[in-house]
Amino acid sequence: MFKSFAFVAPVLAVLLAAAAPPPVAGPPVIPELIPPPEVAANPANRLTVTLSSGGTVVILLRPDLAPAHVERIRTLAARHFYDGLTFHRVIPGFMAQGGDPKGTGEGGSELPDLKAEFSQVPFLRGTLGAARAQEKDSANSQFFIMLAPNPELDFDYTVMGRVISGMDAVDRIAPGEPPAEPTKIVSATIGG
Repeated sequence: MFKSFAFVAPVLAVLLAAAAPPPVAGPPVIPELIPPPEVAANPANRLTVTLSSGGTVVILLRPDLAPAHVERIRTLAARHFYDGLTFHRVIPGFMAQGGDPKGTGEGGSELPDLKAEFSQVPFLRGTLGAARAQEKDSANSQFFIMLAPNPELDFDYTVMGRVISGMDAVDRIAPGEPPAEPTKIVSATIGG
């Protein structure tokens, strides 16, 4: 009797293992909000924006999330493209948008539009996002800085970075669509 049980037990274990449901995948892996150390340490990933309303905003760009968009910001900043442009759409409790040479929300640079680079990183206060038209692959030079979290934008707009200092200066950007006296970008530079 014990001999037959010794034979049946391993066979039963194999049958039970085969009948077990496959392992359930866990939740999707969300990239860290904290950038990789090599990204944070690289001066080429720091965008410094001086505002006409007073204050300086430093943004850590995230090429690990959106390499083409970050390269566009670097290129345009090196050309002084952003210097003198306004924040043309500023909605309290939502975001401040700039980077349009027309100041209407309809302009961009002479460079081609970019393909979207969506990520799992959420739109939190201080997030730098790529502004675009309805077409997902239409981002060019415009950007926005979140004044508050907005999950409705998650996975539908490109995250390019996050403010690491000077959020108080972002909060002082003149509100309006367009503002009566818009805040200007005095200078936007890479490095430091």
